[in-house]
Amino acid sequence: MANTIIEGRNITRHFGAIHAVDGVDLDIQTGELFGLIGHNGAGKSTLFKMMLGLLPLTGGEIRVQGESVSGNNFRNVRRKIGYLPENLALYDNLTGLETLHFFARLKGADVQPCAAKLERVGLADAANRRVREYSKGMRQRLGFAQALLGEPKLLFLDEPTNGLDPEAIREFFAILRDLQAQGVTMILTSHILADIQERVDRLAIMKNGKIQSCGSVQALRETVNLPLIMEIGGTVTADQVAQMLDGLPVVSIETRLGRLWVKLPREAKMQALARLMTIGNGMQDLHVREPSLEDVFFGLSE
Repeated sequence: MANTIIEGRNITRHFGAIHAVDGVDLDIQTGELFGLIGHNGAGKSTLFKMMLGLLPLTGGEIRVQGESVSGNNFRNVRRKIGYLPENLALYDNLTGLETLHFFARLKGADVQPCAAKLERVGLADAANRRVREYSKGMRQRLGFAQALLGEPKLLFLDEPTNGLDPEAIREFFAILRDLQAQGVTMILTSHILADIQERVDRLAIMKNGKIQSCGSVQALRETVNLPLIMEIGGTVTADQVAQMLDGLPVVSIETRLGRLWVKLPREAKMQALARLMTIGNGMQDLHVREPSLEDVFFGLSE
């Protein structure tokens, strides 16, 4: 496909009897923000390292920008890839700026933009401080800055929000949105599913080395077919709501913190809404809760 930047077929990696990645097919489109989630040991980091050419494949094929990760030309492709590993090794005696200079030289990138990269990730004031004085969140931002060296068009980000506070996480994803607007493709893993739920274009759920499901969050919600929750505020009672929804496949009606929570299948949503809207003044508020990504993840991975 013309817009496919990463194409994988029957990707396999065995460590003895352990099938860390077991027959994965994967296509990632240019400009996507693609998420990869799964339990510890599901194979995410192994798949990352194979797409980067850092681990050889036991079987199958991966092509990045049309080049096989096992081919002689992939070294040139990799120079245009940014990578933030889950645990980036840093030299404590170097300053933040010296660290970026070091990584830029390793990558063959220009050192001139290093100060600007530090400013972009919010470390301008700490540029001349030793890394040993950095907090965990500052180290993570420094790692992100090194991934941006060389203006890569493809970014691999393994647990990139580790150690970041809520404000830093928001700023991190704002940078990703800016990069995506410039045509950068990004693949990230995260254990904090709430952080990526509304931010990725598509995601894949891995389990035991295989991809269980792949698609947008909404598409995965529809695949797993979990019930919706309608949260109702007002003076209407559970008995009144039950009577109004009589005949619909309601799963449950509960009272929580003074509000009614009606759980029902997705296919009954519009009928239920039409009936509830006739309550009048007894209903002062209504909120439809879609299953969260965490709900979907557990629904698909169980």
